[in-house]
Amino acid sequence: MPKPLKILVVEPDESRARMIMDGLAEAGEAEVMVLGSATGLARHMAELGPDVVLIAMSNPSRDTLEALSVASGFNERPVAMFVDRSDDATTRAAIEAGVSAYVVDGLHKERIKPILDAAIARFNMFARLRTELAAAKTALAERKTIERAKGLLMTAKGITEDQAYAILRKTAMDQGRKVSEVAEALVTASDMLR
Repeated sequence: MPKPLKILVVEPDESRARMIMDGLAEAGEAEVMVLGSATGLARHMAELGPDVVLIAMSNPSRDTLEALSVASGFNERPVAMFVDRSDDATTRAAIEAGVSAYVVDGLHKERIKPILDAAIARFNMFARLRTELAAAKTALAERKTIERAKGLLMTAKGITEDQAYAILRKTAMDQGRKVSEVAEALVTASDMLR
């Protein structure tokens, strides 16, 4: 049986918070925690460890978005925000603060769960893209280091590029290391000898 979703709700209005809790209860099992304000949001998120955060406010203030931005920096997780009104700048600021779903004038009990599901799906998609981007950056950096190491070997030994790569690969195999690690060591040693 899957573990119930831990949902942190930030809603200053008690009646709206109750409506959100009712909507979540009707949608299925969830462990719901409610905060009356976004003050100390990062600390509360670290302490409570929610799987997803739902923020409902009539009009999010700059302080709320800053608190969310700080909280998102340390506690990456899906965030859905329901607001009664908004403008372009606030929408942009909310997205930059880490909001996965930003819904204007749409806080209705029956819409909460589908929107949370969409926020989770979007968050997971962006997390996967961030992971792939980081892997691509690492691969590119390793390739640059290997190219530089091959250049050093070609200059020092007067050999071809293929021969230089073969030396790197054989050394890596002999030492049980990655070619990029051997290349990095060679480049570092070369830099130290300058």
